[in-house]
Amino acid sequence: MNILITGAAGFIGFHTAFKLLQKKHTVIGVDSINNYYDIRLKKKRLNILKKKYKKKFIFYKIDISNKKKILNLFKKYKIDKVINLAAQAGVRYVKENPDAYFKSNLEGFYNVLEGCRMYKIKHLVMASTSSVYGANKKLPFSVHQPADHPTQFYAATKRSNEIIAHSYSHMFNMPITALRFFTVYGPWGRPDMALYLFVNKILKNKRIDMFNNGNHARDFTYIDDIVTGIVKTVNKIPKKDRSWGLNYAEPSTSEAPFKILNIANGTKISLRKYVDIIAKILNKKVKIRYLPMQEGDIKETSSDIKETKKYLGYNPKTNVTKGIKKFIDWYKEYHSI
Repeated sequence: MNILITGAAGFIGFHTAFKLLQKKHTVIGVDSINNYYDIRLKKKRLNILKKKYKKKFIFYKIDISNKKKILNLFKKYKIDKVINLAAQAGVRYVKENPDAYFKSNLEGFYNVLEGCRMYKIKHLVMASTSSVYGANKKLPFSVHQPADHPTQFYAATKRSNEIIAHSYSHMFNMPITALRFFTVYGPWGRPDMALYLFVNKILKNKRIDMFNNGNHARDFTYIDDIVTGIVKTVNKIPKKDRSWGLNYAEPSTSEAPFKILNIANGTKISLRKYVDIIAKILNKKVKIRYLPMQEGDIKETSSDIKETKKYLGYNPKTNVTKGIKKFIDWYKEYHSI
């Protein structure tokens, strides 16, 4: 099976490509390799894929906002399924460069949808985020809840992706599944993510910043569990919900072949406890500067994954202590500590 992965040089894209290549699929990888964070990390991820899977991994340096190049790729290869992971990530970078979010997350995603439509792709699996739940106060966050009040532009672009994707699914009978990821962490993670920042500063005896006075809580999800969810989803093509709208307009399904799922650990942990676990593994004392809540931030996330377990047979296996330990082991090796 030929699978196109956008964002293949990214954190989740790299791990997803690796898993699918292990399963003997051919992966066509696409990434712009922009400089949002250290491109050396992206290139090292790609080199691993290229070295281990020379014939099965085909890579193109393309920005998905370039419609001509993206459509040429669909035309060149007989692509069976698409996993769209390319996006401008990060919650706070929007204040520096909002155009990057619009260009990649909206214009680029539209181009991917057009490729899927024109070349009749069997299934599009698209990355969304827990941030779409935004101003929702009821926990745990469930796919059965509306998610129409995002509090960040990044989240707004992802919610827009879901809505636009639904319209394509409805108009063109296109099977699409949207996966809402919850705080992903693990080896080869992004340097701007909390775990990477904390470990880096604690090892250097530098002070870490903890916003909302440390009262945040997150449903931290280890990368292997995220990838398991993605791979299971690829092979689970959504069907039309024949009973949709008769009594209630269910947000997670449709009369079109469209589905929304949470991919998460299913257990929330406070940021303070998270840092305590890091400190214990590193055997270091932590200097903390407590700061107020940041604009647009979500105080806590917690996922209801009952629907995902039922639909996919999904069962996350990595607890947070084990996951942090694996990240720290990788970090020390990567940075030669």
